[in-house]
Amino acid sequence: MMFKNWFKIKKKDNKNNIEERNIEESYTEEEKVEEKIAEDIVERKDAEEANAEGREAEVTNAEDKIVEESDVESKKEEEKDIEKEAEEKLKKGFNLFDRLKSGLNKTRKGMVEKIDAILKSYSKVDDELFDELEEILVTADVGINTTMKIIDRLRDRVKGEKVSDPDKIKELLKEEIKEIMTESIVDNKLNVEKSPSVILVVGVNGVGKTTTIGKLSYKLKTSGKKVIVAAGDTFRAAAIEQLEEWSIRSGTELVKHSEGADPAAVIYDGIQATKSRKADVLICDTAGRLHNKKNLMNELNKIFRVIDKEFSEANKEVLLVLDATTGQNAINQAKEFKDVCDITGVALTKLDGTAKGGIVIAIQSELGLPVKLIGVGEKVEDLQEFNIDDFVNALFS
Repeated sequence: MMFKNWFKIKKKDNKNNIEERNIEESYTEEEKVEEKIAEDIVERKDAEEANAEGREAEVTNAEDKIVEESDVESKKEEEKDIEKEAEEKLKKGFNLFDRLKSGLNKTRKGMVEKIDAILKSYSKVDDELFDELEEILVTADVGINTTMKIIDRLRDRVKGEKVSDPDKIKELLKEEIKEIMTESIVDNKLNVEKSPSVILVVGVNGVGKTTTIGKLSYKLKTSGKKVIVAAGDTFRAAAIEQLEEWSIRSGTELVKHSEGADPAAVIYDGIQATKSRKADVLICDTAGRLHNKKNLMNELNKIFRVIDKEFSEANKEVLLVLDATTGQNAINQAKEFKDVCDITGVALTKLDGTAKGGIVIAIQSELGLPVKLIGVGEKVEDLQEFNIDDFVNALFS
């Protein structure tokens, strides 16, 4: 009886276990189906996201293309604007000769217009006329010696050509000034055509030396030259700072040391930088404040030795900067520097600020120094290469 009951219970348990397994298997199948559905959903989502990203990428690429096209168009517009501005300047007659004429206005009024007035007041050519012309030239800082030469030659031509009309004197005077300016000068061109070239800039403080270097570096850079500037005036912190500003404006490299450093060491580093960077022109600033001629000579000779030893292959220019507004004092400065070093050319600044532009004639005639650069205004383009014909024509125009 007990065995029978046990068998019934066991049978019942087996039946329950089978049902439980069936239920578990049923649940397992449902879970698999649900998991499958969930996987399908995830896959669909991933696919949708991938498609969306693809569409976004296409949109981004399209936008980038539009931006690129816009940049190209913008660049073309800028180029058109530059061309248009250049054309407008040409139409207005904007050129260097006009700027030169404008820069010589004060000298023209102080010299040429007075000559015109004198010539109009005379009905014949006589000694008194020559005396008055002589006075005008001297007061315009042409210099006594140069003026005497010009007037003597003018007298000889008037006598030889039998000129009796005062109106014809002006043209003869113009020709004589050109002649006397060219006699002792071989060339007024700055010697930087061949690379490498080094320009050593000398002059006293206050003449516009630093500004001349800045404008010259800008001028050379825009002409296609690779320029390096060496800040050799270590006695003045302001000189180094000014050259830093100009180097930023002109896009040229500046080699500098701290205030009070050895100028020759700065020039040495400038030479090494010029060589390693394969630059075309090295412009060297020098001190303009030294106690006496001996100190000046020693300092410059030290720099010359460094250049000769380290940069013997370079074309060399020693450019003396003079202030045109100082008149005969500029002549005296030129004589001092000429005694100290071999000056190859003069940069005459602030010519627009004086009525005594005759100093240009005196520098070339009396000192035999070629004027290579002239400053006729504040703008960068107002530092011009000097040309005798252009100068005289602009003065007498």
